[in-house]
Amino acid sequence: MTRVSRALPLLLLLAAPSACSSAPAPDAPTRSVTRGPRIAFSYETIDGEALSTNTVAGRFTVIAFVATYDDSSHAQARFLSTLVKRHVPRINAGLVVLEPPHHKLLVESFAHVVDPPYPVAMADEATIAGAGPFQGLHHVPSVVVLDPEGREAFRHLGLASADALGAALRALQQGKMPEAQKPASSED
Repeated sequence: MTRVSRALPLLLLLAAPSACSSAPAPDAPTRSVTRGPRIAFSYETIDGEALSTNTVAGRFTVIAFVATYDDSSHAQARFLSTLVKRHVPRINAGLVVLEPPHHKLLVESFAHVVDPPYPVAMADEATIAGAGPFQGLHHVPSVVVLDPEGREAFRHLGLASADALGAALRALQQGKMPEAQKPASSED
């Protein structure tokens, strides 16, 4: 055994504590969250109710934008279900499917398979096009977190794990800006 190969395990052991610690030090500086105006939105859910500014007011709300044909969207819906079940204090959540009205049967089937503990709504044409209340958000999956007043506090394009969304919510509840998201793992 060479000298280098004997030293490698020791170097790995010494590097492990710093590699495993991804949280900033308790006294690390943080930015305050600056939020824009209240977002006014209203989407009809597949059961005829509303997912709207008024129905989610008063709590942090996580809204995932998905499509029935996208595997990552299926994973995002499951991650959001996990987040809702884990999160204390309670949060609101909803799924907005970025597909036209004639896909309602597909959306109903998607919701039946995913069986989410939150409302599933169909987007309007403006939202599907990236306009409307959530400007520029027409990528799937994507996630928006609204503060209790209905202002956008966080946006993530791409798949976000339940753990990553939970960390973002905790930061927002503490008045801090969430850290950048890492790709989701399949372990959530």
